[in-house]
Amino acid sequence: MAERQGDKQKPQILNQEVVAQSRLFKIEQLELLFSNGEHRTFERMRGSGRGAVMVVACPDPEHFYLIREYSAGTHDYQLGFPKGLIDPGEDALVAANRELKEEAGFGAHTLVQLKAVALAPGYFNATMQIVLATGLFPETLPGDEPEPLELVRWRWQDLDELLLQADFTEARSIAALFLARKYLDTHQDVFK
Repeated sequence: MAERQGDKQKPQILNQEVVAQSRLFKIEQLELLFSNGEHRTFERMRGSGRGAVMVVACPDPEHFYLIREYSAGTHDYQLGFPKGLIDPGEDALVAANRELKEEAGFGAHTLVQLKAVALAPGYFNATMQIVLATGLFPETLPGDEPEPLELVRWRWQDLDELLLQADFTEARSIAALFLARKYLDTHQDVFK
């Protein structure tokens, strides 16, 4: 039975199988039947199903924290927000607070889920929850990073300068930046 979404009827999955697998990724092949009778084969990377979080941590109304860490995909160091997978048994807010402690050395009294975003939804079935963290306090947890991460404090008024940084390129971090700024423009009470 085909499922409807909005005005569109989702294609029917005729067959679904894992065609390649590594320690981190599974490549899945989908044979689909579209409502107009077209048959197509698609491939996608299958996520863990747990989801992930990205945290925009603000120590005060004028600043936020970024981290600089090695990115294997681009083989360089990238500036972005703390992020990681949601562990079994965690919800997004618990995972966000844990990742913040592991990667930035802070916990948060206030956490707000801003939006779930997808990375390349045509090829990858995972989502990431963007979370705003305020009411920060020092607390660290051991993480799984191979080397210490660099914590970078940035001013909201220097947002345009950040967008020009050669090492600030991750689309999810850029989306998180604008989602957090929009939320804070109308919710300054999160700092009280």
